Amino acid sequence: MSQLTRCTGFVCHEYYFWHHTGASAGPLPYGLAVQPDAHPESPATKRRLLGLLDVAGLLAKLTRIEPRLATEEELRYFHTPDYIARVEAMSKGIGGDAGELTPIGTGSFHIARLSAGGAMAAADAVMAGEVRNAYALIRPPGHHAEADRGRGFCIFANNVLVVHHLRRRHGVKRVAIVDWDVHHGNSQEGAFLQDPSVLTISLHQDNYYPPQSGALSQNGEGPGIGANINVPLPPGSGHGAYLDAWQRVVLPAVRRFRPEFIIASSGFDGSAMDPLGRNMATSETYRALARMTAALADELCGGRLLALHEGGYSTAYVPFCGLATLEEFCGIKTEFADPYLPIFSGMGGQGLQPHQKSVIDSAAALVERVPACPA
Repeated sequence: MSQLTRCTGFVCHEYYFWHHTGASAGPLPYGLAVQPDAHPESPATKRRLLGLLDVAGLLAKLTRIEPRLATEEELRYFHTPDYIARVEAMSKGIGGDAGELTPIGTGSFHIARLSAGGAMAAADAVMAGEVRNAYALIRPPGHHAEADRGRGFCIFANNVLVVHHLRRRHGVKRVAIVDWDVHHGNSQEGAFLQDPSVLTISLHQDNYYPPQSGALSQNGEGPGIGANINVPLPPGSGHGAYLDAWQRVVLPAVRRFRPEFIIASSGFDGSAMDPLGRNMATSETYRALARMTAALADELCGGRLLALHEGGYSTAYVPFCGLATLEEFCGIKTEFADPYLPIFSGMGGQGLQPHQKSVIDSAAALVERVPACPA
């Protein structure tokens, strides 16, 4: 394999930091009873991750991929024309809410198109063999957006749009989406629930967001039975639970499915320091997930792996989780160590607990229902 095809592609753009989510009361709207505060989905975590990549010397070793605007035709691969027009109208004015907890600021339509288009540009670079894999540090995120409304800070469903793009542009027939964000990946589940050619797997905190979403019992519908697996981890799940779930559910399920391309929905809000999650993952957790996923992509589909940045709201800790992930993607370990790791890795409950294992056991039993790749 040449040096060119071993490298990792990287998408980012200054405009991603200009998407304005306004003031809030945590994730909720502020009001006379709750003082306005900064919105948790701010540019800070992404900008600080970019900064750490730079000072660690890793940014210079990544292959930069220029994002582009997704066309409205591409947005209509999944989203309704009425919803697209509504987002555009709010963006031309003073903003608003795209549906449920999804702030729109002036210009957000343009930036959200650049986010979706950046994801597609990264997929193109991977498919062309210009890079081995890629990480898209894009904003706004996407794995909660639905066809006709935004949800959970997400305007357009970036990962869903990439799947459709891979089909139309590159003739890809089988795609796996693996999601390690602390919130359920409802976008991809809803989009492909009846589609046996897309395997969707979500590890998330049990019944958190969206509410009543991501149950273990939702295993696909109709022809898509078996192609959706949820692993609703109990609050407090740490390194041991995440690794056990990845090793016993994600890896064997994806191997059975044998995709031509893997998308990772990369949220770092399952960390022990995140204000919007109640799990206890560390940077070493994300390092391990990234290492296993990159190796799986090498094994099954020529390394074709694209990670799309999703959640993660700790300005202090997201950078170290992201650095660990990108180090594993490109196989370069920098000299920058996670200063929080000795604290978080020593927390009680980091090992796999019996009640967590019970959930993972139930999810592992679903692996044999995954649609196997035809010979």
